[in-house]
Amino acid sequence: MSNVKVLPILEPETEPCCPPLNERPLTAEEAERTAVMFKALGDPVRLRLFSSVASHEGGEACVCDISDVGVSQPTVSHHLKKLKEAGLLSSERRGTWVYYRVEPTVLAAMGALLTKAATA
Repeated sequence: MSNVKVLPILEPETEPCCPPLNERPLTAEEAERTAVMFKALGDPVRLRLFSSVASHEGGEACVCDISDVGVSQPTVSHHLKKLKEAGLLSSERRGTWVYYRVEPTVLAAMGALLTKAATA
């Protein structure tokens, strides 16, 4: 007899901000919450920063590794703050550097919002 157990692989739960757009009209609250996220990504510098963090090895990036986006360091900090306020990024200070990561369910939730609702 073996003491080895096979454990199921759990997928991270996606908590979408709202249902897929073709499922039903958004409520005012859902539209407001979603607009904040898309507005934050509507700026090219923010979109580049978000993409840099999301695609960075290990799923997180030091601000020192992603600040080369053609604007000054204070402007980079401003844009990262806006992405955090929109709920798209989280951060952690380690010594003198701040590391950013995409909130675990953000990409899946945003994707689910834009995909066609499953048909039964």
